[in-house]
Amino acid sequence: MAEIKPDRAQALALFKEYNQNESLLKHALALEAVMLHFAALFNDAEPEKWGIIGLVHDLDYEKYPKHHCQKVKEILEAKNWPSDYIRAIQSHGWGLCSQVEPVTPLEKVLYTIDELTGLIAAAALIRPSKSILDLEVKSIKKRWKEKSFAAGVNREIIEAGARDLGMELDQVIAETLKGMQQVAESIGVKRKHWMSKKMVAGVY
Repeated sequence: MAEIKPDRAQALALFKEYNQNESLLKHALALEAVMLHFAALFNDAEPEKWGIIGLVHDLDYEKYPKHHCQKVKEILEAKNWPSDYIRAIQSHGWGLCSQVEPVTPLEKVLYTIDELTGLIAAAALIRPSKSILDLEVKSIKKRWKEKSFAAGVNREIIEAGARDLGMELDQVIAETLKGMQQVAESIGVKRKHWMSKKMVAGVY
């Protein structure tokens, strides 16, 4: 059968079919927002594609944690999703649970920002406001240096991803923060707590 490009509603419905954990949904929405932000930053002609891939990147995590980034290929091929969407989703786990290396700008951004969103959320939650809206890059960098803070976040992956994108780490953090701020309320970091067990464990 011919490949079918999903729309946002279809992608969200599929994600919810496989994931009932509210924290995973908020993480998915955060990635969607940041991917859309980077698509605009890179002047990409298909921003919806970036957003959808960010939204469903952890599609197989809740039901198939031991086969994360592997089972998703089977699920999406059965739905006739485009092969480049599937490849991009698998690439975010490169070196951890996938042998698919990020090569396109979209894939490199997804690989870089996935864990970074967890660290940024954690940095927001220790502020008196519990909000991401008044969070600054300097505060995130301060926490970055504290290895015990959000210890499950693999900083080496974020650093490697930034280098591969040809961007300074501070710029990647700043742009990721901007993307998350656009959906602060829906991802639970406007005034209240959210952090998935997956982020704490550092499994991506």
